Amino acid sequence: MKAFFEAIQSLFVDFLFKPLDWLRALELDSWFLANIVSWILMGICAYYMIYWIKQLRKFDEAGTENQDTTAHSFLK
Repeated sequence: MKAFFEAIQSLFVDFLFKPLDWLRALELDSWFLANIVSWILMGICAYYMIYWIKQLRKFDEAGTENQDTTAHSFLK
């Protein structure tokens, strides 16, 4: 049973976390490159937030959005 858990440890430490170790070592040279994953995720979130706001504005201008408070049964 001990060998099973050591195999799992080896899988994560020796293989799956190697890119993260590389990013940690890269931080000493370039902070921006070390945080590239965070920058990409922030860019994706900003894009979809802008898309969502544009969709809300489009439905609001068309007047198709039901803003009546009785649209939900629990708000009566």
